[in-house]
Amino acid sequence: MSAWLPTAPCTPGACVEPTGSATAVPRAVLRLAAVAALVLAGVALSPLVRGWSRSRGRIPAELVRRWCRWIVRAAGVRVRVTGAAAPAGGLLLVANHVSWLDVPLLAAVRPARMLAKAEIRRWPVAGPVAARGGVLFIDRDRLRALPDAVAAVAGALRSGAAVAAFPEGSTWCGRAQGSFRRAVFQAALDAGVPVQPVRLRYRTTGGATATAPAFVGEDTLLASLWRVASARGLVAEVEVRPPIPPGAHPDRRALAKAAQPQAPSRAHTVPAAAR
Repeated sequence: MSAWLPTAPCTPGACVEPTGSATAVPRAVLRLAAVAALVLAGVALSPLVRGWSRSRGRIPAELVRRWCRWIVRAAGVRVRVTGAAAPAGGLLLVANHVSWLDVPLLAAVRPARMLAKAEIRRWPVAGPVAARGGVLFIDRDRLRALPDAVAAVAGALRSGAAVAAFPEGSTWCGRAQGSFRRAVFQAALDAGVPVQPVRLRYRTTGGATATAPAFVGEDTLLASLWRVASARGLVAEVEVRPPIPPGAHPDRRALAKAAQPQAPSRAHTVPAAAR
């Protein structure tokens, strides 16, 4: 088992409730068109943003946050952000992992360099865009690459950047969650920067846990996009917890445990067919 590649028992068939109907097709098409338009606009305008940031010495963080929230809202998901503000300077932002929506939601808290698997670099369109956006690519299949990955993250943190990571290493359905892997927390210890935990939850307007946004198992991105866009009443709750200051915990094990959000027991929340 790779240190960067744990697996979750969640699968689309066992854990994800179907959404939408024939009447939801026009709504889903319009939402996906809006998401695509926002993403393409961001890609097209990124050279101007980079030029602006070079002349001003920083990236317009508020613009990035708003753009990310617009993407989530265009998909038909309302966003509720509560809790502490993210501090400036080097920061490790960590969250549980449920959906592809998690990425823009974390960026809506604070724009950050994301950790991503190395295979994404080879994807058409998405790979070059991710590389230009400062994504830190990691080879999750090679244990010997782990020290270099930790060193790269620590270097980015020392430079004053925020780095966003999903320490579970795999997506879960939202009714259960995995344990935070410890390796990425070593980078925060080495760089002497705070860690800010974020709890992500997806609910219906009635308050029940929503599994439609989950992107798990052998699910395809297209299927997940369609499921989210065709659903009604999805709400993304982003709970930003107080940052954990440097030196508050002696080692990465204790730091990972302190940053781990509490959740119901996996044994009672993952359907038997998924285990």
